[in-house]
Amino acid sequence: MPKHTPAPPVTGPLAGVRVLDMSRVLAGPSCTQILGDLGADVVKVEKPGQGDDTRRWGPPYLEDADGAPTGESSYYLSANRNKRSLTLDFTKPEGQALARRLVGHADVLVENYRTGTLARYGLGYDDLHIAYPRLVYCSITGFGQTGPYATRAGYDFMVQGMGGIMSLTGEPGGQPMKTGVAIADLMAGTYAAIGILAALRHRDLSGRGQHLDMALLDTQVAWLSNAGQYFLTSGTPVPRTGNGHPTIVPYQTFEAADGWIILAVGNDEQFRRFCTFAGRPELADDPRFATNPARVGNREATVAEVAALIRRQPAAHWLEGLERLGVPCGPINDIPAVFADPQVQARGMRVSLEHDAAGRPVDLIGSPVRLSETPVNYRYAPPTLGQHTEAVLSDWLHMQPDEVARLRQTGVI
Repeated sequence: MPKHTPAPPVTGPLAGVRVLDMSRVLAGPSCTQILGDLGADVVKVEKPGQGDDTRRWGPPYLEDADGAPTGESSYYLSANRNKRSLTLDFTKPEGQALARRLVGHADVLVENYRTGTLARYGLGYDDLHIAYPRLVYCSITGFGQTGPYATRAGYDFMVQGMGGIMSLTGEPGGQPMKTGVAIADLMAGTYAAIGILAALRHRDLSGRGQHLDMALLDTQVAWLSNAGQYFLTSGTPVPRTGNGHPTIVPYQTFEAADGWIILAVGNDEQFRRFCTFAGRPELADDPRFATNPARVGNREATVAEVAALIRRQPAAHWLEGLERLGVPCGPINDIPAVFADPQVQARGMRVSLEHDAAGRPVDLIGSPVRLSETPVNYRYAPPTLGQHTEAVLSDWLHMQPDEVARLRQTGVI
């Protein structure tokens, strides 16, 4: 029998909302982790004996108190906090029947299988919404439920390329570059969580659930934001500027005497303050540099002047001095430095939860959501495979131990 650690009381605004999480990898799990952090009871449905693919996406793997690997990868840990794991084989008829029973007690179903997959097992939206009209059903796919690419599998890396972000990322003249995290997946998950909250609001007012058709490519195009609008406004694609900015100068990385910093001058007054602090106040009156449009038009000359000044002093000189003057300037932290930063620590962005398999607390990245009346709380570490199967079947379906035992014997759970 899997060990069950009692969870603390729920404080989040979604307390009482039940989410059947039939997603895996990152886009779906990142969405449902947000919902779990906000207080929803999220049940992660996984295939018996296999589970979410990301459990094995390592190393590194979580180790127990004696240094032995637990089999839980850091990738899996990143997106599965505040969930309970239930194993269920919905490819079997009895598993499909059990899944439909669970759906009858859920407010939300989230899935990210290829378009049409769950419909083959009677678990598509069209199969469920008549019987469960209040259900909010969220599908997350690479390309959506419609259009010429609807049946294609979608992957973050592919969508970063197709959706334009790689054409913007990297040095001018260099190869296209993906971002350092799977941002297309994560943004799709974030947009999906927003859509689910909106659908729940509509459901609470009207009594009707609905289908959310979320696509990685759609969300990638949406968060092109000002870069996409640059093209729609001008008819010209935004130039790749590396660590620079297409419409603000100087707004990029610069090398100080002992390392790299970011200078992000946002207006002409900030540029004047920078020039004065750097000992060259006359630069702010030079027609080539006096206004941002002039500095954009004279980008190379502006950057050369600023780079020469910044190289003369160590990073601390600029970071401390410009901060006092209200000129945006910051360090370029590696990941250890991020979690050592006093502001990050003060905001509670590193949390620890007791992990049953590890037998010790595991450190996780905290939620950025700050609610004054209904705060996020941390109840469950990312679960081991099937850790809560019995508890969920008891809580949601009031299933008796003998029925649970029979389902386990037949391999349904």
